[in-house]
Amino acid sequence: MRADVRQVADGTYLVHGSNTNWVILTEGDAATLIDTGYPGDRAQLLSSLAEVGSSPEAVEAVLITHAHNDHLGSAEFLRATYGMPVYAHEAEVPHARRDFLHQVSVGTVLKNGWRPGVLPWAVHALRSGGTAHVPVASPQPFPTAGPLDLPGRPVPVHTPGHTDGHSAFHLPERGVVVSGDALVSGHPTSRAQGPQLLPDMFHHERSAAVASLAAFEKLDGDVLAPGHGPVHRGPVREAALQAREKAL
Repeated sequence: MRADVRQVADGTYLVHGSNTNWVILTEGDAATLIDTGYPGDRAQLLSSLAEVGSSPEAVEAVLITHAHNDHLGSAEFLRATYGMPVYAHEAEVPHARRDFLHQVSVGTVLKNGWRPGVLPWAVHALRSGGTAHVPVASPQPFPTAGPLDLPGRPVPVHTPGHTDGHSAFHLPERGVVVSGDALVSGHPTSRAQGPQLLPDMFHHERSAAVASLAAFEKLDGDVLAPGHGPVHRGPVREAALQAREKAL
């Protein structure tokens, strides 16, 4: 099954895998990959690179918004096979190594199984490798502060709460914010539409996740490329305010 690749800005592609998204940034012949989907999304991930005229060999680095399996799934495969570095916030590096795991437990999912959409989502997550052991052997912290010297010039923005080291990525030259799971536009377990936080059970610390919306309120951009849900167009500041209103 092919991934759904959508160009959302110049050289910027939001790819819808199976219930999760990743982003490809291209610049000439080079590319940056932000997140990698579930382990079971690998064929879709590789086909999405080909669809935008790129390849794993052209990817200069993998950036991880956070180290949950539905975003980390093929990071170690890409690092080990193609030699590309895998970067994350310094607080997320040990999470990516699996020194610990901050991810919703099976028990918590079962307790919330009565909620609409939870059980179908859980079955899909299990089939896609949501509980697989996929550590990155040698993840690295972002090498510099400010814009990274990579295609797209992404700027990491620490947005903790979903995980301690969760990071969004601001693309000021392209008017885009890649928000990961700190600000989404939909999820199979949510009935809400538009900008929102994920349901509470997914956050390591919900109060911090709400507080991190303030970081998005400071970013210029009119395209939000989330970790779940469709692209959202409109001022990112307003999207963050909408999510805050829904969270209160």
